Amino acid sequence: MRAITISRPGGPEVLTLTDLPDPVPAAGEVLIGVRAFGINHADAYMRSGAWGQVADVPGIEATGVVEADPSGTLAVGTPVVAILGGMGRTRDGSYAELVTVPATNVVPVTGVAADLPWTALAAIPEVYATAWSALHANLELRPGQTVLVRGATSALGQAVVDLARDLGAHVVATSRSAERAAVLKELGADTVLIDDGALAAQAAAHGLRIDAVADLVGNSVLRDSLACVAPRGRLCQLGFLGGLAPVADFNPLTDLPTGVQLSFFGSAFVLGTPEYPLAGIPLNDIFAKVAAGTLRVRPPRTFAVEDIVAVHRQMEAGTAGGKMVVEL
Repeated sequence: MRAITISRPGGPEVLTLTDLPDPVPAAGEVLIGVRAFGINHADAYMRSGAWGQVADVPGIEATGVVEADPSGTLAVGTPVVAILGGMGRTRDGSYAELVTVPATNVVPVTGVAADLPWTALAAIPEVYATAWSALHANLELRPGQTVLVRGATSALGQAVVDLARDLGAHVVATSRSAERAAVLKELGADTVLIDDGALAAQAAAHGLRIDAVADLVGNSVLRDSLACVAPRGRLCQLGFLGGLAPVADFNPLTDLPTGVQLSFFGSAFVLGTPEYPLAGIPLNDIFAKVAAGTLRVRPPRTFAVEDIVAVHRQMEAGTAGGKMVVEL
């Protein structure tokens, strides 16, 4: 099979297109013929060596068809999506024509969602599963509440905006560029703020009561994000677009407002585990809403496997403007 491997830890140039033996599924695994896979920031962290030793083949999500299921549960040819299960970290990932995945991390695609193009389907699983988990589990967002999505123009940020709007929340979305405000409005953001590093002051100036914050920028703005949250509100950190450096001299006594709950959701480490099962996320309902146009997933930018180095460079430069997928 053709696959993309990490020749050594480093920049995008270490990604190499090569031939590998076809994988064989063990008991409890499913062999998937990959039709398309999404590009995620976790892929870059693994490729660079920031997360230590990882598998040779990156990629944490895939869409495709079942090629073999030793248990007999899924018929050959069944359309499926697969998320994590160690892909890219402890086992070879989805940047390949074939991938084996724990059966617990494979979801059959049913109903009208099965008619979605592979590239459209590939834009959904990881970011929407993560966004849904953060909004419903960590933030416990309810209709009518106000949620601030910091880093909203990223692929994950757009998914958070989309799902929060569908839930009936008032959505405040941020971007560092005024040119991207229109994209966030199209997704359903009620208010767009240009992130100058002092969002707490902006929220106060607009008279906004922020019940919840979904923060994708991360440690570099954590203190300011916490200052945005209303008493008894919640903040969930979902990403590190601002860098992986820790928060210097963080002191809960002075930096964590009284009554505000701070949590983290690291989907790349937990989705599909017994504690965070994929069965708890209504993925096929999400797919159906995408197919019906109720959820406003923006068409992904689609590339060939030969473009993988350029794709990673765009992701790291922050110029993707949304989800990127590779079609096989």
